Amino acid sequence: MKTIIIKKFLYIVGMLFLISLISFFAIHLAPNSFLAAGELNPNITPDTLEHLKAIYGLDKPLWQQYLAWLQALLHLDFGISFASGKPVIDEIASRIGITLGINLSAMVIIFLLSFYLGIKSAIDEGSLFDRAIKSLSLVSFSMPSFYLALLLIIFLSVDLGLFPISGLHSLEPKHGIWYYLDLLWHLALPLFVVVFVGFGSLVQYIRSLTLEILKSDYIFFAKARGIEGRRLVQYYIIPNLKPPIVTMLGLSLPGIIGGSVILESIFSINGMGLLFYQAAMARDYPVILGILIITAFLTLLGNVLADIVLMRLNPFAANS
Repeated sequence: MKTIIIKKFLYIVGMLFLISLISFFAIHLAPNSFLAAGELNPNITPDTLEHLKAIYGLDKPLWQQYLAWLQALLHLDFGISFASGKPVIDEIASRIGITLGINLSAMVIIFLLSFYLGIKSAIDEGSLFDRAIKSLSLVSFSMPSFYLALLLIIFLSVDLGLFPISGLHSLEPKHGIWYYLDLLWHLALPLFVVVFVGFGSLVQYIRSLTLEILKSDYIFFAKARGIEGRRLVQYYIIPNLKPPIVTMLGLSLPGIIGGSVILESIFSINGMGLLFYQAAMARDYPVILGILIITAFLTLLGNVLADIVLMRLNPFAANS
């Protein structure tokens, strides 16, 4: 197991290096730059622009910029934001909590809900409940998150006034338990959007896996022994669903930050998604690269953890 963990660690390091290399040059090869607006301003002289490029290190060749950035990255220094002048790590640290909180909470709800609905839909195949779940899953799978978010804002926030339109807190600061209740009130719509859009495909995936399990010989013999209902699900269906579900859980981590860009922009949630959007619009290279590296690390770490859990669930496969 130690050898496998070391190999996985080296895999993460190697992949992060390749991702950093590709991301750095791809971003800098994109048209325009952080100083593009200044180049169009007649009040800014060419000498001023050259001085600004020297301050931000943009006057050096790309390979020198990359090596300097990579060297700083090894010391967990993501650089200084062009737009705010603050350290990138501080910008990210102040926003990553809300993004992870929303998406991890939504992920837990999605997996628990999909687990229950998928198994029950497969067991009751052909019933009214099964048809209703398949129809709801189809709507969920085909619903764009930004469209659903705008519909909820129009009807529930603007027309009915049941939920706030944007932000995380009311204008009047609250204290104690009211602070958290106010936070949940503001996060109700974003959480609902993430859960509704995300659960449809997973429900159908779990349903199809459960249907395959129900056709297995060991299920036939279990039923012949009189094992039905909850015992059948607990001892025969769920254990065989664990490996593919763990794999799906690892593959879901890339969407934690990437899927927040549009949603946080619509609801004006000051998280990583909104920060990434603002940095992309401003060509704030250090912030963009910092978010990409952290997202890549979380993705790789999630996949490695999923592999390790799978090895624990099936040690024979790990030794084969």
